[in-house]
Amino acid sequence: MVSGISGYGNSVGVPTVGGETVFDETYLGNPLVNVFALGVLPVERLVLGRATGAGNLAVLLGSTTGRDGIGGVSVLASAGFGDEGTEATKRPSVQVGDPFEEKRLIEACLELLDRNLAVGVQDLGGAGITCATSETAAKGGAGMDVYVSEIPAREPGMEPFELMISESQERMLAIVEPEHLDAVLEIARRWEIRASVVGTVTGTGRLRILERRGGEVLADVPAKSLEEDAPLYDRPRAEPTDLAERRSASANALPAPTDAAADLAELLADTSWVSSQYDHQLFLNTVEGPGGDATVLRLKHPTTGADTGRGLALSCDGNHHWCAIDPRVGGAATVAESVMNLATVGARPVAMVNCLNFGNPEHPEVMWQLSEAVDGLADACRALSIPVVGGNVSLYNESRGTDIDPTPIITVLGVVDELTRRPPGVRLVEGGRLIMLGETVRELSGSMWARRRGHRRGTLPAVDIDAVARVAGVLRQLVNDGLVLGAHDVSTGGLGAAVAEMAIGSGVGARIARVDDHVDLFSESAGRAVVCVAVDQVREVLDVCEAAGVPATKLGAAMDDRLVVKDLIDVALSDLTRIWRDRLPTQLGGGTTQG
Repeated sequence: MVSGISGYGNSVGVPTVGGETVFDETYLGNPLVNVFALGVLPVERLVLGRATGAGNLAVLLGSTTGRDGIGGVSVLASAGFGDEGTEATKRPSVQVGDPFEEKRLIEACLELLDRNLAVGVQDLGGAGITCATSETAAKGGAGMDVYVSEIPAREPGMEPFELMISESQERMLAIVEPEHLDAVLEIARRWEIRASVVGTVTGTGRLRILERRGGEVLADVPAKSLEEDAPLYDRPRAEPTDLAERRSASANALPAPTDAAADLAELLADTSWVSSQYDHQLFLNTVEGPGGDATVLRLKHPTTGADTGRGLALSCDGNHHWCAIDPRVGGAATVAESVMNLATVGARPVAMVNCLNFGNPEHPEVMWQLSEAVDGLADACRALSIPVVGGNVSLYNESRGTDIDPTPIITVLGVVDELTRRPPGVRLVEGGRLIMLGETVRELSGSMWARRRGHRRGTLPAVDIDAVARVAGVLRQLVNDGLVLGAHDVSTGGLGAAVAEMAIGSGVGARIARVDDHVDLFSESAGRAVVCVAVDQVREVLDVCEAAGVPATKLGAAMDDRLVVKDLIDVALSDLTRIWRDRLPTQLGGGTTQG
């Protein structure tokens, strides 16, 4: 997966600026890759995927159409996985990518838009040309005639249905006025991409597939039947029959650790083995790249390239541990985590997109999980005034009859209104004081610590969205006012992991008090962050928190070369750093890294 992402992203010239890496047995038969791509454009250049104007032409741009993409998203998204023999028949459905063809296609499309030569533009995703032509026609309130003979084929003898549903990559559909066709073809020649007129916009409201222009009609359906009038399923939903029993089994009842330092160490892992294979500095706009709580990019004007003085921030999050126990609360907690991540870099959230990864929706319990997770995401976004502007749904993620844990993945986009300094980062500064913002709910259910002990039950700590909003607002203010030296949200691994990661990131140890036991240390309750503050600014930070009604707890000091947590942990920072640094390379068979 890492090789595929780096090979395509690096070659096509798009920086990979952040992400999240998760390992769990639930994905053993169904590994997930969710991707969010962010673009910037002047509003006046916005072109939608609509086909309007009878007589306008549908121009297919980019690669030829082959069998490599037949039944990909359109079939595999509605299929589970069985034994090895069965899976062999599905392998040809995976599309073959060509990043260099994609780069040429991108540049050609941007030139089309710059010169106002396209009425509408649509990518070819699931079901290929069938999807693109029906969607553009339906959204434009029009119809379309498609000529199969004009679709450039990659292989001889392809059947019309194969050409229509193939999901071969690097293709776009542009709706072009006839008088602009020559200019479009000239752009395609200059960028060395194929361009073929494969259809004509009509006023009939019907999608017709013809063997050739004026030839036999192979299919004739209302365009909206594949877009707006697609079937809507209301499948049976049922919560687990033992839900009450599950929720009564709190992880707090697990035996206390005999070695909390060892328990903490097993929660730490450096993912730079992954991110180091990605180019995250293309365009030189990356202020904060992989490894922090959120990515920060300079926001430059998309036409002039002038620096606007603002920044864009991104946070990608998901937590199937939470959602497996309570998909509704888990969904809300995931939104809270993203908002807190953005606050650590001084960004306010402005929009969210998601990918909803679930098992087989024909199983009533999976449909219940999906419904609950959507409600949890929606509740949190409404409370935080975050619009959900796009998304994707990936269902039927089951292997040999076993569904994956519910896994909603979200990306929240934030804006830094005045990017005058680098974010403080996940770090400590010698002599600084550590303060926790927010309040710990003393519950271990859903935590990584409990999951590592085989505990998958209990009741998730409730998410107080109003409290999350207050904490995030104060944290954002402190960061933008330059009152913190380091900042890190408290999420996976709890307070213990948050402080350890800050110490490792800076090479400075810490001495922590105000932690009663391992429950305080490993609870993952939402809406908290740890900040490192200069001694002479502690009072000001506490006053800001008090004025906003945000709980603030003085934890201790950044100092020396050990991590000491009351009478629970006393470990050399060098030992924690070695474990953190070497875990992933060692597990992947690459041995240890050199520090």
